[in-house]
Amino acid sequence: MSLFDSAPLRSSPEADGKRPLAERLRPERLEDFVGQQHILGPGKPLRMQIERDHLQSLILWGPPGTGKTTLARLIARRTKSEFVPFSAVLSGIKEIKAVMADAERLRRAGLRTLVFVDEIHRFNKAQQDAFLPYVEKGDIILIGATTENPSFEVVAALLSRAKVYALRALSMDEIVTLLERGLETLQLKAPRELMEQIAIYANGDARSAYNILETAAGVAHEGVLDTAAVESVIERKVLLYDKAGEEHFNLVSALHKSIRSSDADAALYWLARMLQGGEDRMYLARRLVRMAVEDIGLADPRALEQAMAAQQAVHFLGIPEGDQALAQIALYLAIAPKSDAAYKALNKAMETVENTTAEPVPMQLRNAPTKAMKEWGYGEGYQHAHQFEDALNHMSCLPENLRGTLFYEPTDRGVEQKIAQRLAEIRSRRGQGPEGPAAPPDIKS
Repeated sequence: MSLFDSAPLRSSPEADGKRPLAERLRPERLEDFVGQQHILGPGKPLRMQIERDHLQSLILWGPPGTGKTTLARLIARRTKSEFVPFSAVLSGIKEIKAVMADAERLRRAGLRTLVFVDEIHRFNKAQQDAFLPYVEKGDIILIGATTENPSFEVVAALLSRAKVYALRALSMDEIVTLLERGLETLQLKAPRELMEQIAIYANGDARSAYNILETAAGVAHEGVLDTAAVESVIERKVLLYDKAGEEHFNLVSALHKSIRSSDADAALYWLARMLQGGEDRMYLARRLVRMAVEDIGLADPRALEQAMAAQQAVHFLGIPEGDQALAQIALYLAIAPKSDAAYKALNKAMETVENTTAEPVPMQLRNAPTKAMKEWGYGEGYQHAHQFEDALNHMSCLPENLRGTLFYEPTDRGVEQKIAQRLAEIRSRRGQGPEGPAAPPDIKS
């Protein structure tokens, strides 16, 4: 056994059971590692380096509880390297030099040393520089872990010799997967909805989720983890509802109708109920985009822009920061002027298509790319709008049997009031309406 042999001493089941749950459930195989598929999935860069044993020094940059330490241990195990953990809080240059000297001796004996530096951003410049000659000579593989941007916190010389991998906060489903393993270890039963609540509260941090589960297990009754036990740990009410059942649709309906009714406070309340209940944030974003189109429409054309911006913010920020974007767009939509005129117009057009004969496209609207098509009358009578005053021509664009039909009737609310005025002017000058066409406008000279 070498000075840095990482094989744990055998312990009794009783002693093992007293270790923190997060430590007990630390995976021993790369295949059991949850999350970070963007770098560890099949064919991804870090996965390929590990499997081919073509390691280089790494910086693992990511939020707490995303698996930086676990991943470093798994890399050492998979590549049969000596694992030497370093704490930037407890170690100095003296300790670094002592370990580096031993690592150099091990290299000469044909053994590779993987030095893991937790919170590497806490090392000062001199301490970080102390690793450089040993990294350059290949005496060690350095893996640094940091929650801070390495571009600012790791010295340039060391950064240039290491590959930076950004780890992401775990998704709700990924944390639920880990919590289900925890339930098995603790010999507990609990509904998935409760595990989702813990995952939401943990905010992408697996260690935090494990700690909540382990603490709640201490007050569980007869092997069953219930809502009260979790609430006693996180010190807030847990709102459970079936995201595929009636309550889900009741809450969505309440949110939609509150926004349609311009009740901003009610909209915020129902949105908060769904957020606390663990609703999929992207589902909420999609529903709010729909409301912007269906209930605001052209009364405020910016509503759709704002809704799409909110959707992007939710996708980019995640939980909980993205929740504020959902609140902002819910307030915007509730306060915005309302119109379903465009919604009704499309429905009327669809109904007309369904209940009338599908007439051929009028000849004046057809392209005539060949001489024969021109001879057949394709394009005959077409009036190019830009050749007319205000780009308003006299040409009918509906089939003959629908000439004069009006589908869109704008309201007098918000921007749509101006749209109504403009549309009335257009229709009047083009002679559009049941009474038939008016005299053609003057063509520009």
